[in-house]
Amino acid sequence: MPDTIPPTGSPHSWPAGIDRVPFWLYQDPDILRAEQRKIFEGPAWHYLCLEVEIENTGDYRTTQIGDMPIVVVRGENGAIHAFENRCAHRGALIAFENKGNAKDFTCAYHAWRYDLRGNLCSVAFQRGVGGKGGMPEDFRLSDHGPRKLRAESIGGLVFGTLDPAAPSLEDYLTPPIAAKIRRVFNRKLEVIGRFTQTLPNNWKLYAENIRDTYHASLLHLFFTTFRITRFNQAGGVTISEDGAHHASATIGRNEVSDDVYKQQGIRSDNDEFRLHDPSFLDAVAEFGDDIQLQNVALFPATMLQQLHNSIAVRQTVPRGTEEMDLNWTFLGFADDTPEMRRRRLRQGNLAGPAGFVSMEDGCIGGFVQRGVLAAPEEQGIVEMGGRDATSMATRATEASVRGFWKKYRAMMEL
Repeated sequence: MPDTIPPTGSPHSWPAGIDRVPFWLYQDPDILRAEQRKIFEGPAWHYLCLEVEIENTGDYRTTQIGDMPIVVVRGENGAIHAFENRCAHRGALIAFENKGNAKDFTCAYHAWRYDLRGNLCSVAFQRGVGGKGGMPEDFRLSDHGPRKLRAESIGGLVFGTLDPAAPSLEDYLTPPIAAKIRRVFNRKLEVIGRFTQTLPNNWKLYAENIRDTYHASLLHLFFTTFRITRFNQAGGVTISEDGAHHASATIGRNEVSDDVYKQQGIRSDNDEFRLHDPSFLDAVAEFGDDIQLQNVALFPATMLQQLHNSIAVRQTVPRGTEEMDLNWTFLGFADDTPEMRRRRLRQGNLAGPAGFVSMEDGCIGGFVQRGVLAAPEEQGIVEMGGRDATSMATRATEASVRGFWKKYRAMMEL
């Protein structure tokens, strides 16, 4: 491998390896356009919705894969279909609401109609009026329509890919990561909360952040002070062979009094903070183990969270080079008792824009985006825990961040 790899059409270069990340990757609009084509529309699988959100024939949800708007709908015979939310005529959206039920989809602009599979069914006045106007004789409905996705599910989560040559969802995830997903998503789900958070940073900074187990007990005062995750607790990271996917785990509560963080002078260890209601962190082991925290990050833009009894799906949507949307869906199970549902709702306050844990994540990406503004040719150092992207029995590592860049470089051909 050469010392540097110049991206096609870019004046910038990237050092060989995955332990250095040039800052221009968060700033270059040409890179963003290439990501849409090679990653979001490439051989990757993307979270679309939950199966329970589209249980009945005609139930649909709208979502996005990068810049591309998507419709996901339950078709006849229970099949799930996904296709581009774009009329083949002039490009208008064909579904406007976040969710609904429809017999078909009709474009509001010129009334071109599509069935639940995304097939063009009719064109208004296709034969004209009174023998005048209309489409040419050789126009065929079957020749036109939005792009279609393959859709598959795991644990009640629906994923889609635009690439017909992509591996199956199971093969894409790999067995170790699929097992981490099924550990939590093991019965019928229910949505108990939903919101969208706009973050002032490139989407890749959040992809790094969710994989960055090194920062969790350093940035997040709540994690460390209330001993949800500390480096001296058991756990580690599981990384797929290609680096794409990551699962981190913190096992057991840390009941031992220690001063390892104080010795480091870490701001996140603070004895002055107390909970007025300690029952807020009253957690119940419900997955047959003692894992307090599990985060699963799926390349490129899906994150699955189990934080005590709080369960959530996060989806990132780029909004230019310096902004992104983070879509949160908080979940419970259909068989939750009223007490468990209240517990999940309380613990939902750990995460999100004002979450006791993750509120810092809402601003730290912006600090990086602002900090590197005048330094596109400088590089981030990603060497904690080594220089490769392999599973490790520690969270004091950046191996999973390196894994993201390993898969990224491969897909972007950089």
